[in-house]
Amino acid sequence: MNITATDIISDIGTVAFAFSGYLVGVRKRLDLLGTWIAALLTAIGGGMIRDVLIGRTPAVFMENGSLLFAAGTVIIAWALRLQNNQRRFLSEAFVWADSLGLVAFTITGAQIGMYYGLNLFGVIVAGFITAVGGGIVRDILVNDVPVIMRQDIYGAVAVVIAFLMYLLDQIESINPYTLNLLFIAGYVLRMMAYKRKWALPKF
Repeated sequence: MNITATDIISDIGTVAFAFSGYLVGVRKRLDLLGTWIAALLTAIGGGMIRDVLIGRTPAVFMENGSLLFAAGTVIIAWALRLQNNQRRFLSEAFVWADSLGLVAFTITGAQIGMYYGLNLFGVIVAGFITAVGGGIVRDILVNDVPVIMRQDIYGAVAVVIAFLMYLLDQIESINPYTLNLLFIAGYVLRMMAYKRKWALPKF
């Protein structure tokens, strides 16, 4: 089986989002099942919502890769007792992981939108929903305001990346090099926005 750059980026996103969901479960003092649900929803929730929107059977129902990556992430994090670290470290680790997941899933979601022949708006929505859908469901379940509604330019980063993916596709320039470059640039943008507290105007 050939492993593509998209596959690697998708796996990175799954691990990163599963870890961020795990950290939310730890912060909320959920039990083992609750923490697992938080991690799993974060890792696969957005992809499931996207697949329903475009009318296909959710990929997680057809293959086990995402489930195994999510489960492995939770088991490793628990075995390393990462939950015993200081609260500040856990908060920073959440941002690192969640930002990785955001960028990775925006790219994979946008690619699926382009594969199905969606227009610019459709590609942006596919990338956006894939990136933020799982986190929204997770935050609602644990009674938090979703990150996308309260944190700097979180959602705007997903929109920009999906838009650039569409442009690259239009000029037939999507390849492992441009995907990796976009992945790195998107992550840097997200972390700069977090560190420098960039934010969109508020009403």
